Amino acid sequence: MKYIIYALVAVILLLGIAFALSNIPSKSGKYDDFASCINNSGAKFWGAFWCSHCAEQKNIFGKSAKLLPYTECSTPDARNQTKVCADAGITSYPAWDFPGKERQFGVQSLESLSEFTACPLPNKQ
Repeated sequence: MKYIIYALVAVILLLGIAFALSNIPSKSGKYDDFASCINNSGAKFWGAFWCSHCAEQKNIFGKSAKLLPYTECSTPDARNQTKVCADAGITSYPAWDFPGKERQFGVQSLESLSEFTACPLPNKQ
């Protein structure tokens, strides 16, 4: 009986440690401010999880990609497009929409994203 209590205490302790570690904020990304500005500009980034160019676009931002205004267009089985993307007329990935500007297709450089959104380029270090 004593060993069961020790095991229970150990499990509770381990769960507590795991919970505490999962709530530690992750380190910010190099382009957090830039990606947030793009998001706040009203831009939209359309893509699909299976799209290598979409992955390339996200990789440019590294950890900051989570702050981009990304919309997943593929259904989980990768066979169809989501209704929101079909309704938006997305025909190719990646696609970018910028308020008041023509839709852009393909991987966009930091410079072009800055130009389309009026967001200042991040310092390159």
